[in-house]
Amino acid sequence: MAEKQAVASEAEAGKQPRSVRVVLLALMIAMLLAMLDNMIIGTAMPTIVGELGGLEHLAWVVTAYTLATAASTPLWGKLGDLYGRKGVFMTSIVIFLIGSALSGMAQDMGQLIGFRAVQGLGAGGLIVGVMAIIGDLIPPRERGKYQGLMAGVMALAMIAGPLVGGTITDNWGWRWSFYINLPLGVVALGAISVVLHLPKPSRAGRSARNIDYLGAALLTIGITAMVLVTTWGGTEYAWGSAVIMELAAIGVASLVGFLFVETRVAEPVMPLHIFRSRNFTLMSVIGFITGFVMFGAVLFLPLYQQSVQGASATNSGLLLLPMLGAMLAVSMVAGRVTTGSGRYKVFPVLGSVLMIVGLFLLAQMDTGTSRVTSGVFMAVLGAGMGCLMQITMLVAQNSVEMKDMGVASSTATLSRTLGSSFGVAIMGALFNSRVQDVMAERAGALGSAVTEQSAQLDAASLAKLPVAAREAYQFAVVAGTHSAFLVGAGVAVVALVGAVFVREVPLKGAGGSASGAPAKETVAV
Repeated sequence: MAEKQAVASEAEAGKQPRSVRVVLLALMIAMLLAMLDNMIIGTAMPTIVGELGGLEHLAWVVTAYTLATAASTPLWGKLGDLYGRKGVFMTSIVIFLIGSALSGMAQDMGQLIGFRAVQGLGAGGLIVGVMAIIGDLIPPRERGKYQGLMAGVMALAMIAGPLVGGTITDNWGWRWSFYINLPLGVVALGAISVVLHLPKPSRAGRSARNIDYLGAALLTIGITAMVLVTTWGGTEYAWGSAVIMELAAIGVASLVGFLFVETRVAEPVMPLHIFRSRNFTLMSVIGFITGFVMFGAVLFLPLYQQSVQGASATNSGLLLLPMLGAMLAVSMVAGRVTTGSGRYKVFPVLGSVLMIVGLFLLAQMDTGTSRVTSGVFMAVLGAGMGCLMQITMLVAQNSVEMKDMGVASSTATLSRTLGSSFGVAIMGALFNSRVQDVMAERAGALGSAVTEQSAQLDAASLAKLPVAAREAYQFAVVAGTHSAFLVGAGVAVVALVGAVFVREVPLKGAGGSASGAPAKETVAV
């Protein structure tokens, strides 16, 4: 009784109860685990290949994790809605930790790829679980500032990941890049187990026969096929190759079949009625575009900085500091402003405008652009993404009923994940094509030979080139980034159009219902 009174007094004072703050800290650790892992492993990969071999399968170490994360995301959200958020989230942590331990013990590249898929399976539940639990615990009016913290965790992971990965690999060995997850995960698991208390969902007693197994299978196949198309297209296989065409056909057929199944089952893995909400649909589109732009920028900006501006690749996360720092700061401000005012439409609109402007400015960079100037351009783009990153999740969650909080969170997360895959693929294809064309124009046969295998050269390969070829490559990278960022700016215009049509449905909180349940948006016609 005394504990409940203490919780009530803290809530009346405008503070989150201590138990909720402990849970939120555990959620931040869980989010950090999911986001940090790929960043750490990227730095350790040369050492891993040196010990395990299997260089030809190197890309699968990342692809297996990405595929498993994307494919499992909708399933974790639905399971949380059906059987309770706490147990499902703890299960995802345990699976992630098992995958981490097994990855650290891998004896060859095949084992490592398989264990990374197990890790990715758990990671999908971590990301969705964090957002859905925040949606359960925190009223919509208060939710913005906490989801802003999660955006900060993402930015921190991108900055610190390569540094942490390099330090761990150099001092403890690459296996500790995986083992480091274990103590952090155990802390998060313990805190969640002891402190988190959520009511059982009304549908928790339903039989396992009600699970939409067919829909889940079709969605998994569709997502896997589409991610492989965007991952392999233009790199492993030509875009017009039989493999890519077959994968695209499988993906489209599976997703069409999935939509058909979802209209006919009792408990669809992704209930289509959530898309009747104009705001939810628009936030899914805006989230897709944010992922498209963000991961395209993360791929090409360090390449430009290293190849053209002569920056070191050692601390690659620091190269993105202007963009990620601005994203973190603006995301925190946007969350607090939303909490204080209950209004949010300005942020999708402003964020889309800043994203377009930032991408257009980045497209103007040339071989003489200084690091200060490019840093300012990156900060503009980062500010735009900071306005969008968590506001899209907040509005998506505010647009559905509490019973659909998990699938809303997973769908919003999946939209961003798929956007990142398409962004890297489309912008990468344009970049590669433009680099190869310019190299052929400026360096002739030598230029064509240099970029025949890959349009992205590392520092060692670049240093071996003759001066003329090196200068030609710098011009080619400038031309490639120009094309990629202009396309990104054009895609971002779609986000701006969508943001204009967002309805500002009031967020409930201290001044809303006592329950903090999300306001139900009028269904768009």
